[in-house]
Amino acid sequence: MPLPDPVPLFGPAYKRDPYPLYARLRAQGPVHRVLFPSGVTAWLVTGHAAAQRTLADPRLGKNHALGNDRWRARASIMPEPQHSQLQVHLLHQDPPKHTVMRRLVTDAFAPRRMEALRPRFQEMADALLDAALPADGATTVDLVRCFAARFPFQVLAEVIGLPPHLAARFRRDWGKVVAPVGPADPGRPAYEALLRELQAYIAEVVADRREHPGDGLLGRLVTAHDAGELTREELDSMVFQLLVAGQEPVTNQITTAVVALLRAPQALARLRAEPDLMPAAVEELLRIDSAFELTTWRFLAEDADLHGTRVPAGDSVIVSLCAANRDPERFPDPDTLDLDRAQGPHLAFGHGIHFCPGAALARIELQVALGTLIARLPGLRLAVPDEELQWIPAVLGRGTSALPVTFAPPACPRHRG
Repeated sequence: MPLPDPVPLFGPAYKRDPYPLYARLRAQGPVHRVLFPSGVTAWLVTGHAAAQRTLADPRLGKNHALGNDRWRARASIMPEPQHSQLQVHLLHQDPPKHTVMRRLVTDAFAPRRMEALRPRFQEMADALLDAALPADGATTVDLVRCFAARFPFQVLAEVIGLPPHLAARFRRDWGKVVAPVGPADPGRPAYEALLRELQAYIAEVVADRREHPGDGLLGRLVTAHDAGELTREELDSMVFQLLVAGQEPVTNQITTAVVALLRAPQALARLRAEPDLMPAAVEELLRIDSAFELTTWRFLAEDADLHGTRVPAGDSVIVSLCAANRDPERFPDPDTLDLDRAQGPHLAFGHGIHFCPGAALARIELQVALGTLIARLPGLRLAVPDEELQWIPAVLGRGTSALPVTFAPPACPRHRG
């Protein structure tokens, strides 16, 4: 059966398992016209080679000003004034501004610094799991609520210098402002209320770090603004990006990784028996089901050929990282979780100048989180049928909204340092 034009990229079945659709798209070519829930049509790039070239293509810009009127009419981007005040962060910048802004954050996420913090991250993971294990000896928990939704934010706060009194007031619901909610959507008023609350919180963070800058990234960004290196809008946008994009994707990646391991019990058993495999396992888990399913928009400044398809200027171009990471031309037997896979780099963190600056942190977070869960929850398995898992309806990301699991009695002993 031929695919519709444009191909819809939404719905429960698609979010539960997009990979059969991606396989059909890859077989038909590298570029496809697709439809998002907001009504936006875009050009989706699928195969690994085409995706890698697209992510490094200098013709494609990220600045929203490059979008055409058709895109702008339905893109469901933030309303004003928040769009101008919170959407000029790294993901929406091109060189030379992108180069200057990225330089301000890279040191904070340097691999050597992240590795030095690993023992601290392990303390956090153990403390969270201690608190999560039911005191009555029950052996069923929701890993999202008690661990996956909390661990990444605790780690992020430590890394960027968000003080405890402000970290305690951060609402996870504020992360929902990155999900597209169109002007006619019944949920638009609630969305705009969340947006205003988050903007007020960011203002508090900036004011606090100006008074008590410390040596964390947030304080350095405020100092850079005060020295004239960033506009106020750029400062607020970078804080916004750190708080929203810096932790929710790791929450989702923990869930996709756990689900992938529970679907491959032999791999899970081997990882429990051979914990030194964890770094390689995390790379394979990132490849097989990435929390960053699709990239954000890119635009051509003029009509141009993209892998054999004519794409109009200002139309949005999206890369499917998940489709690229299961391309059989790049990864043999791509739907199998293979802990011994002799693979080159996957694209879970992107490629080119917009490669995720927090990749080293995310890798260590995943290694610590999964290692802790596997070691301390014997007999880990789903507490509901796989088909009953609720996958988040996010346009660009993958993950489960809850992850009920059970583990073998007796209840895992409390951590002893």
